[in-house]
Amino acid sequence: MLQALAIKYRPKTFDELIGQSTISTSLKYALNHQRLAHAYLFSGLRGSGKTSSARIFSRALVCEKGPSATPCGECKHCLAALEGKHIDIIEMDAASHRGLEDIQELIEQTKYAPSMARFKIFIIDEVHMLTPQAANALLKTLEEPPSYVKFILATTDPLKLPATVLSRTQHFRFKQIPQSEIVKHLEHILNLEGVKFENEALKLVARSGQGSLRDTLTLLDQAIIFCENELTSLKMAEMLGFLDPQKVSEFYTLILQKDKEKVLEFLKSLQDYEASNVIDEMIFYLKESFFAKSEEFSLLVYERFFRILSRAKTMLAHCDDDAFVLCVMAFMLMEASALKSIDEEIQNLNKAQAPQNEEKLISTQKISPNEPSPQTSIKEEKKNPYERLLEAIYDRDYTLGQCFERSTAFISFENDILSISSHASEEDKGILNRGFKLIQELALKLLNAKLSVQKAMQIDESKLQDLQKAKQSSNLDEKKNINETQDFQNAQGLTPQKDLKAEFASLRQGAKARDHQAEAKAALDECFGEPTKE
Repeated sequence: MLQALAIKYRPKTFDELIGQSTISTSLKYALNHQRLAHAYLFSGLRGSGKTSSARIFSRALVCEKGPSATPCGECKHCLAALEGKHIDIIEMDAASHRGLEDIQELIEQTKYAPSMARFKIFIIDEVHMLTPQAANALLKTLEEPPSYVKFILATTDPLKLPATVLSRTQHFRFKQIPQSEIVKHLEHILNLEGVKFENEALKLVARSGQGSLRDTLTLLDQAIIFCENELTSLKMAEMLGFLDPQKVSEFYTLILQKDKEKVLEFLKSLQDYEASNVIDEMIFYLKESFFAKSEEFSLLVYERFFRILSRAKTMLAHCDDDAFVLCVMAFMLMEASALKSIDEEIQNLNKAQAPQNEEKLISTQKISPNEPSPQTSIKEEKKNPYERLLEAIYDRDYTLGQCFERSTAFISFENDILSISSHASEEDKGILNRGFKLIQELALKLLNAKLSVQKAMQIDESKLQDLQKAKQSSNLDEKKNINETQDFQNAQGLTPQKDLKAEFASLRQGAKARDHQAEAKAALDECFGEPTKE
């Protein structure tokens, strides 16, 4: 009787397990060194090998020559386990037996010793489907089961399990099976089945399986029938609704050539395909060519094309007309293909300017082959350190340069110290404070000098003008008074006053030094007379 490939080629040992080398290594070591836990949790994508690993592990536990990582496959326990008839290996589907009564019945079975093997093993598939009451009822038994009981739980969604269940089990996470390993496994199966195939056709089947080996083998069964024992990429693309990779390559060629008419004709031929599948195929083609290091697209074009395709994928959810989305996507791709990187533009500019630069160089060499032009040397000589620093600040930060120019003034440059005065406003002070570190670095780098900033004295010019006007008016009043006095004296016939300094000098000529004691004695004698001598 013909069996499905997923059942016929189900792995029977850990060595046959595809894409789960880490887990198979861990379980084999535990079996060989008797480091066995009482409960295990296998989680991962559907078809990744969880149930197959649980059956292999349980068969290794009950084998007469075990527990061992390589069960013999010949003893009665192994044969019964392979046929799914072993009385001590109990499989339970939690999706259909999820109630409290089902778990209570299972707990009751744990009380009895195994009938013929050394362990009684319970495999509970899709354990996340248990009701909260059933999961809580299992906790006590799961934490402290009898020594002869082993639990193997399997689930595709471990986050739905209570944390109390997760903490009582050893958790093994089954990863998505790599596409390369799936393709190798498919080649092995098709060679055993005697089916002809193309490698590109197998890649399409593996892509459709999305990391699930069981789904991939189911598709392979269907593909063998559809392709009549000869798998080709064209037939597989037709069966799966994919675009032929050759067609995708032609589409990208038309986009790079910017042939709008042919692009529109090509889009009309894609109306039989789903727009999401078309975009997925274009993204896959970009990925494959990128990892193949194809020179068909530049790195910038790869990035822009991927952005446009991702945006088109989201546009499908908001637009009912899929054909219009594909048209917009195609024209955006054509516009993006014209982009060039900065390095390419610089190279093109350098090539365009090369002849002009050579002519200028020849003309300058004719004028002065060894010496610099006099104008540039004069300009450089005229610039003081302050102006050179100002130019450097402008090159680095134009706003800071403007603020520095209007708020500072040059004082001197002596002993590697550049002295400047500052009369900055409150707004300019904030800008200068934030950029002061940059100014210091430029002064040290350009002039090898330190900065010395002095606060400039600010004079109110309006008040100064008022003072000058007041002084001028007072001088005018004084002159006016002198003129009036002279006019009055002339009118009265009076002589002008003598020079006071000359009068003081004449008085000093007849003056004598004053003797205070003599004056006091003379005053006493005049009042009381001269004293008599006895």
